[in-house]
Amino acid sequence: MITTFAAADGTTLAYRTVGVGDPLVCLPGGPMRDSAYLGDLGGLGAHRSLLVLDPRGTGRSAAPADASTYRCDRMVDDVEALRGHLGLDRLDLLGHSAGANLAVRYLTGHRDRVGRLALVTPSVRAVGLKVTAAQRREVTEARAGEQWFPGAVRAMEAVLSGRAGPDAKQGIAPFLYGRWDAAAQAHQAAEAGQHNEGLAAIFSSDGAFDPPATRRALAAHAGPVLLLAGAVDLAAPPGLVARFAELIPRATLVVQPDAGHYPWLDDAEAFTATVAAFLADSDGA
Repeated sequence: MITTFAAADGTTLAYRTVGVGDPLVCLPGGPMRDSAYLGDLGGLGAHRSLLVLDPRGTGRSAAPADASTYRCDRMVDDVEALRGHLGLDRLDLLGHSAGANLAVRYLTGHRDRVGRLALVTPSVRAVGLKVTAAQRREVTEARAGEQWFPGAVRAMEAVLSGRAGPDAKQGIAPFLYGRWDAAAQAHQAAEAGQHNEGLAAIFSSDGAFDPPATRRALAAHAGPVLLLAGAVDLAAPPGLVARFAELIPRATLVVQPDAGHYPWLDDAEAFTATVAAFLADSDGA
């Protein structure tokens, strides 16, 4: 079911509802990618009612009159408008990849409005961390036995050395999936029609993030936080996600075996079991 609501600046935003139960607001990554790529998050809708937001200017959400509102800190207002539309005192949030930046940026300004927070293979820009070449090589070396490995590792080394050509993104794609099978290839092929690179640049532009403020907010956050990493994820290597978890007093770090950047595709059962158990845990909620 598709529902629309008005953002603070009047832009019409859309979200789709999947499943039953208490609401879980899901923020897609990209950044600035149509939320269709999240699907039903491996069947997580059997445990919660997923409210999957299309960021402004993507999917079924309208483009704003002011392009500067694509910046991450400005999009916090969209999450708050959704909370008001839903009539909820607090939101349980799931942020995937760059969507984790928006989730923790929302928490920075609205800490009392966040209940449970699940960060799935999260980007770390909002907290000022940086992935290292060593962390990337650690996960890529685990794939050395794959048929596609020689070409993919050459592409990755080109990226790390600053010599990447226009085909590098496609070349490293297998490292983002636990299995580079037909389903993964179809999922990756759909990205071109779902992701707006121009809007992504605005999302992460100067002023989008305030790492010291976000770190303080996370350190003071009393609610539980799940950080779920994929064991072979090139984009958010487990070592990097572990450093993120160290910033949060009530963080739970889970590394899903044999999973890449989209763990619900690699093992839906393992993914939904982890996230559903976290969401259902009443301890300190």
